[in-house]
Amino acid sequence: MRSNLILFLFLLSFFLFDCESQPHRQGQILYQNFCANCHMDDGSGLAGNIPPLAQSDYVSQNQGQLACIIRNGMEGQVVVNGKTYQNPMAGIPQLSEFEIANILNYINQAWENDYGYLPLKTVRENLERCKQ
Repeated sequence: MRSNLILFLFLLSFFLFDCESQPHRQGQILYQNFCANCHMDDGSGLAGNIPPLAQSDYVSQNQGQLACIIRNGMEGQVVVNGKTYQNPMAGIPQLSEFEIANILNYINQAWENDYGYLPLKTVRENLERCKQ
């Protein structure tokens, strides 16, 4: 019984340490699976075709719209860091609001971005607004 308790405490401490050392790991995995193909692993975008997410003025200034863009996609031109992009972005409607929040929080802290934290409640509210 005591050995089970020790094993449990060891695994718990390992899990907690890993969460603290990589707080946005789930968002990173989701980003790599759904976003990196176009926006690149380093968030740099695709030379003149796909806008960057790293050090992006658009990302920092449009936090309230990003969840809707991930869910529903985007058409038309967008200006990012002074450069105009015209390629449409496909939406990813199968992602849950929780997964979208994880992706956004990863993007907000990756690649020297410092755009804050978006709580799930805020992401949910933003997604509700874009349904209308």
